[in-house]
Amino acid sequence: MFSMRPIAGLLAYSLSLMLAPPQPNPPKTDKAPVRESLHGVTLTDEYRWLEDQQSPSTRKWIEAQHGHTRKVLDGIAGRNALRTRLEELIRIERVSPPAARQGRYFLLKRGAREEQFAIFMRQGLHSADQLLVDPKSLSKDHTSSVTIDGISKDGSLLAYGIQQGGKDERTVKVLQVSTREHLRDELSEGKWSDISFTPDKKRFFYSTYGGKDPRVKEHILGTPVSTDREIFGRGYGESHIPVCEVSHDGRFLLITVYVGSSGDVTELWVKDLERDTPPTPINKGVQAAFLGEIYQGRLYVSTNWKAPNWRVLTMNLAEGPEAKWTEVVGESSAVLDSVRVAGGRLVLHYLENVQSRLSVYSLDGRRERDVALPAAGVVKGMVTDPTSSESFFLFMSMHIPQQIYRLDAATGATSLWYRLNVPIETGDFVVKQVWYRSKDGTRVPMFLLHRKGLVQDGNNPVLVTGYGGFNVSLTPDFSATAVAWAERGGVYAIANLRGGGEFGEAWHKAGMLANKQNVFDDFHAALEFLIAEKYTRPGRLAVHGTSNGGLLVGALLTQRPELVQAVYCGFPLLDMVRYHQFLVAKFWVPEYGSSDDAQQFSYLLKYSPYHHVKAGTNYPAVMIKSGDFDTRVDPLHARKMAARLQAASGGNRPILLHYDVKAGHAGGLSATQSIDTTVDMLSFLFWQLGVSLR
Repeated sequence: MFSMRPIAGLLAYSLSLMLAPPQPNPPKTDKAPVRESLHGVTLTDEYRWLEDQQSPSTRKWIEAQHGHTRKVLDGIAGRNALRTRLEELIRIERVSPPAARQGRYFLLKRGAREEQFAIFMRQGLHSADQLLVDPKSLSKDHTSSVTIDGISKDGSLLAYGIQQGGKDERTVKVLQVSTREHLRDELSEGKWSDISFTPDKKRFFYSTYGGKDPRVKEHILGTPVSTDREIFGRGYGESHIPVCEVSHDGRFLLITVYVGSSGDVTELWVKDLERDTPPTPINKGVQAAFLGEIYQGRLYVSTNWKAPNWRVLTMNLAEGPEAKWTEVVGESSAVLDSVRVAGGRLVLHYLENVQSRLSVYSLDGRRERDVALPAAGVVKGMVTDPTSSESFFLFMSMHIPQQIYRLDAATGATSLWYRLNVPIETGDFVVKQVWYRSKDGTRVPMFLLHRKGLVQDGNNPVLVTGYGGFNVSLTPDFSATAVAWAERGGVYAIANLRGGGEFGEAWHKAGMLANKQNVFDDFHAALEFLIAEKYTRPGRLAVHGTSNGGLLVGALLTQRPELVQAVYCGFPLLDMVRYHQFLVAKFWVPEYGSSDDAQQFSYLLKYSPYHHVKAGTNYPAVMIKSGDFDTRVDPLHARKMAARLQAASGGNRPILLHYDVKAGHAGGLSATQSIDTTVDMLSFLFWQLGVSLR
């Protein structure tokens, strides 16, 4: 006896292709070869001219590509049914964990009928929301968003940012909360850190980054920004990111300098604000990460110094330059993700096999209790106050929508404060963690979401994502994309690749610099596992990734194109020979390396996706997403790769550039933009995998 499911699947696939839109040829792209020699290797770049984003020829090309992409996507049958479901999943009220300041609670909220998050304040935890900043008036097309950038200790002043599209740059304004009047203290559009007020509200500190001269500055309220005093930063360059925070009592300013954005090396400096002394280095020259907070004259840090899984150290700042570190909480088998001071205690967030565990410790390192979580899942967005035991955090899993819990650090008690009202039956789904072997034998975990009763017959549509870089842990979060995929009979998978922080700094280092190929091998092995275990087959397998994850799927489609049917590549890095020359990319040299160095050039070139596109290859269907407002990863990567793939592909699968002139890396999408983008992505992938959207 045999199952009819594979045959039925093939019939559905054939029917889906019959209903597919006609395939117009993509716009022709001119070639203008540029030849150069690097470290004795001659390279030819036929699409270098597309690096100039504002040239008339590039703008004309973008417009033609946009028209072509829309013609293909808009012709996919069943998009309206998919849109209806995504509207239900996305157009719901959403709230952020609140930040408490002496009885006032500040939060971001987007109503079910609103396009963007607005800033609200409550005069008491359960009182009515009072609107402070509404982004509706900032742009007619709802592409401007707002962020909470700083709140004074007494809750009377709010610093907030305004972002256009998805730009990293933002304008910062200061609001007098009681009167709703703006102060004249405003930072014009730029790359700014958060704002940290002194308790007397006479000044605030902030930092700039992203240019050749990152600086920490002091602003006296009521004075011109042009007269702000430079506090710190001289001698640092484009690869340094300084951030600063005033201690709760106003005595100290803690400055953290990220050496690149890998998160593996940071410097700590402390300035005594009462004595107005120059910043004093705490750990300069130590090749490790230190992330800290000052409380009652002591500096508490989480660090991977001599502890790849991280530990907690402290020092007494009153001892000055002679102060010594004391270990508070030692390293464990679980990875210490973060440490926060709450009400005179330490709240430690651990990742144990990529799932969250919360524990409360005394300041001298005694473990007081573990915090009960509602299920196996993920904690995000912890908001604490060092002088109050009241804290808030988000909890979720792949099948459990975001919930906000209030934590009393003194007792460990939690209570549900807000539940995201998503129309989904959690009990209809299964979430499980599987483990597989990578090319070199390393065990790698992966989370799977699918409906109950899934049959492993090799015919399920599967969508896999990954990241694998910058010490970032890819946790099993709830998402509308994953739910919409699973509801249509699919399997949604999250692979926890090396290069991330899921298993500490050793896991990170195993996927950076010369070890980057390990990340790609881990991803390839994940797909091979899903095929071998009969979850799917190459014709029903798709992948997606964004930013460093865009590099990941770009490497997949050039190294192992036969493994998948379709690829969605968002805001990607793809030309790894030239990436470091554009925008803020020097931040990433500690993670990837630089082609300026002969040894690093050799391994960058070996995997750089743009340089490994081969004419005549039967590539998967590809959609590359980017936009003008990406001021982090230059959109030139997407433009050049799309042109090269379109010219080289030897098959008949579509190669599309999904280019939004008002989209960027920093998010800030309106609800409509989020729905539009998700509809385009999922309809493209479902179409290519033969899943009918009707």
